[in-house]
Amino acid sequence: MKKILLLLALLGPLAPAFSQKKVIFDSDMGPDYDDVGALAVLHALADNHEAEILATIASNRYELVVPCFRVVNTYFRRPAIPVGRTVASAPLKPCWQRGWTDTLVARYSQGAQTPPDEAVALYRRILSKQKDNSVTIITVGFLSNLKALLESGPDTYSSLNGMDLVKKKVAEWVCMGGAFGKLHQKEFNLVEDLPASKYVLGHFPRPALFSGFEIGIRVKTGVELTARHRSGSPVEDTFRIAMKSSEQDKDGRPSWDQTAVLVGVRGYGKHYTIRRGRAFMEEGGTNGWTDQADGPHAYLVEKSSPETVRAEIESLMMHLPRK
Repeated sequence: MKKILLLLALLGPLAPAFSQKKVIFDSDMGPDYDDVGALAVLHALADNHEAEILATIASNRYELVVPCFRVVNTYFRRPAIPVGRTVASAPLKPCWQRGWTDTLVARYSQGAQTPPDEAVALYRRILSKQKDNSVTIITVGFLSNLKALLESGPDTYSSLNGMDLVKKKVAEWVCMGGAFGKLHQKEFNLVEDLPASKYVLGHFPRPALFSGFEIGIRVKTGVELTARHRSGSPVEDTFRIAMKSSEQDKDGRPSWDQTAVLVGVRGYGKHYTIRRGRAFMEEGGTNGWTDQADGPHAYLVEKSSPETVRAEIESLMMHLPRK
């Protein structure tokens, strides 16, 4: 007994049991390239045993979104992650910056692939297998899939309808969407499928945290990543190609999507405070906000400097695949 007590004294207090965040990543990858950085961050956190990636799901009908998911997942040694295609009502937004999506698919795709799952079916299959109150959904794109999921009925995966399934299985929804530094603005992710955004903001049955436009725009990443010139990295290739296509990105690209992934996995407390209330969509597509102490929604407010957040995100984006 004395030996046990001595050992405990030497070890110090026992650390609490470690718990990985179980994440479904829902992205419009293609119109912008911060989605690639966000998925790289998520894989780095998974390699660090902070997250488990349950699925990567497209919210954009652009045909190269799913292949790009597969390229990045395969690069990080996780080719078996389920990939979902979006619903028919979702927007179709092709690549904006110099065709980086075409380059990734041409350079890294590995032949014929199995057809992707349909988004709602994949959501329901994944959620039905998880413990109650255990899944974090991170959306860095349109809310088309979430609307369809909430409106879905019972199926072979679960006897619950979509609303009840989400209420039972999801712990939190983290969304890159909205503009809260200056209200009554139109923000791309929320305005492009306005009916979906209105519905989801009004009906999502679990707590939601928003990383608004004003957060990511001040966190510029990609300069260190592209300076090292490592071959065979689709993440570096994406940023190198896309950053060269835009003079405004010479000092880095705003990290809208990366900030959502960072707080979705590591929590907001290190770099941000929050303001709690309720977000909603106004007529015409601007986003509104009502303060409410016990509201179901919250948005990030800067605490750390953008440079501090940039350094953490850039380091994660530069992470190399596990051996």
